[in-house]
Amino acid sequence: MPRKTKGINPYYMEQEENEELIEEMMKRKKQKEREKRINQKKKIENEEDFDLETDTVINMTNKNKIKKDEEQRRKITKQEKKRRKRIKRIKFFVKLFLLVGIIAGGITFALTSPIFNITDINVIDNITIPSDTIISLSGLKPGENIFKFYKGDVVNNIKENPYVESVEVHRKFPSTVEINVTERVATYNIDYMGKYAYINTQGYILEISDDSRGMPVIQGATTSESDIVPGNRLNTEDLGRLEQVIKIMNATKEAGLDGQVTTIDIGDKNEYSIYLNDEKKTVHLGDASNLSNKMLYVQAIVEKEKGKEGEIFIDGDLNNGFHPYFREKV
Repeated sequence: MPRKTKGINPYYMEQEENEELIEEMMKRKKQKEREKRINQKKKIENEEDFDLETDTVINMTNKNKIKKDEEQRRKITKQEKKRRKRIKRIKFFVKLFLLVGIIAGGITFALTSPIFNITDINVIDNITIPSDTIISLSGLKPGENIFKFYKGDVVNNIKENPYVESVEVHRKFPSTVEINVTERVATYNIDYMGKYAYINTQGYILEISDDSRGMPVIQGATTSESDIVPGNRLNTEDLGRLEQVIKIMNATKEAGLDGQVTTIDIGDKNEYSIYLNDEKKTVHLGDASNLSNKMLYVQAIVEKEKGKEGEIFIDGDLNNGFHPYFREKV
């Protein structure tokens, strides 16, 4: 028998090759499957990316469309507002022109129509000043158009009269003017160069006259003679003393003596005096304090010394033991 030799067994060799081939095939298969899975995954991702991009594009498109629509609506709204504003402005000016035309026509009619010519001028509440004087001062004339005068001018004209304190002027359409006057009332006289200067309780000088009209005469005033002019007012010092005079006269009235007072001397503010004409008595009051009590003493002394001419002294301090007394004229 021939002897076996060592070397490569063809059978085993073929088997190994087959195994390697199968293993290689399996690797390739796995590789293909892996590549397939990778490709499928990429495909899915690409599809998802495409969908995302598509949604984004759609959303952006929609937003752009919405934005354009909104801008268009705003543009239309803005144009509409401008149109309405323009129409409103036109209507306003049309109304304004119509109103101006109506007013102008009314003014023209009022200033030219004889219906509004003054036919009556009525003065009310005047006592001292005659109505004719007030009408003359006003500058108003019958036949004048009722709209062609300025009330302020009429008031100032009438107030040139010292007796006039205030004036109101009213148009009573179509042709009447009413003048309402508040007068100052003469209450006292100021001794003035042998005459009498009438004044009211506010110290306004109203008139210079030879007749006292039975009003008390104030003596000792410090207002200069050059300032004693109707329409002027007493100086500050005399105005202060006039307030005390009013208090004194109110006290005499309470005592029933006011009708007898003919003169009041204010030359010394610490020594006021009054003269009771019927009793022929001068009363020395001192200052203007404690007047009510002082007048009670005056009243009692007048009753006691009735018919006697002389002086009553009540110018001391009643609270410190001063006793009023009467000194008969010798």
